[in-house]
Amino acid sequence: MITVLLVLHFFVAAALIGVVLLQRSEGGGLGIGSSQGMGNFMSGRGTANLLTRATGVLAAVFMALALALGLMNQGTGRQRSLFDAPPAAVPGGPSGATPAAPGSTPAAPAAPALPPAPAVPTN
Repeated sequence: MITVLLVLHFFVAAALIGVVLLQRSEGGGLGIGSSQGMGNFMSGRGTANLLTRATGVLAAVFMALALALGLMNQGTGRQRSLFDAPPAAVPGGPSGATPAAPGSTPAAPAAPALPPAPAVPTN
């Protein structure tokens, strides 16, 4: 069910992007929203009204799908965020190192060893 809603959400998002790009802005936009290429089908004002309504409907469907997906994913026990995942092993790190258990505090790294102090001659 979640997969179907995700695919539908993708198509609604793509349609919303397309409808917004078709609208005529102050600077002319893409210029597709005018009635020049549409023959006598719709006037410029009718096209603008249609695109405005389509944008509103698609935005409402987009928000409803986003809320539905969020609510459906809430109690699944799945990973909720990329930041919740334990860190992956670092390449070239110490062999046999295991990641810390979730909820435990990581140990502080050991302080680097300082080089020996230079010998000072005494006369």
